Amino acid sequence: MNYLVVTVKSWNIENFKKFCSSDSQNHWFLIDHKDELSAERVREINPRYIFFPHWSWIIRRELHESYECVVFHMTDLPYGRGGSPLQNLIVRGLKETKVSALKVAEGMDTGDIYMKKSLSLAGSAEDIFRRASDLVFQDMIPEIVSQEPEPKPQKGEVVEFSRRKPEEGNMENLEDLEKIYDYIRMLDAEGYPSAFLETKAARFEFKAAKNQGDSVSAQVIIRKK
Repeated sequence: MNYLVVTVKSWNIENFKKFCSSDSQNHWFLIDHKDELSAERVREINPRYIFFPHWSWIIRRELHESYECVVFHMTDLPYGRGGSPLQNLIVRGLKETKVSALKVAEGMDTGDIYMKKSLSLAGSAEDIFRRASDLVFQDMIPEIVSQEPEPKPQKGEVVEFSRRKPEEGNMENLEDLEKIYDYIRMLDAEGYPSAFLETKAARFEFKAAKNQGDSVSAQVIIRKK
């Protein structure tokens, strides 16, 4: 059987290589750039499922109506539909979440649910993304492939998230140390704009935060404006 994984994040690509090397019974294909996701390429592969770990772009109707497409969203859906789920969870003070595997539908994050798995929100954004990737490739994808579960409609109150903007990483109005720590860690990952402070002459970008109780330490990059 043929299966396709579509992802651009390095941690997912690493896990894909480990995963497919351990599966000798099926044929696994990877698309790691959004411009390569064409109808022609997918037709060539003819996958049973298309898996989209950590995918930030709209999946075209022609694709999800022709193939069973599965996305993985870092909230307990229908809570947290929409953009920037990790950051929106952390700014709300949540410590744990679910990774929801859902069938792609026309609305954003509205599809039926295959399964949910628990995920800790401790550590940096990249730490969390890597744990989520391990969960997806070690537990969720294998279970979907082996059991082919029937997805079920979402239940519960719908709460929608808005995609956060880079300027929302400005910490100038934060007073609580815990919130400062959360701002730094929730943006500390490949491809994300760092939490920052600014003066007239410079921009201070923060990474690798450590919460030490009465203080927060971090690495700082200073850029001239």
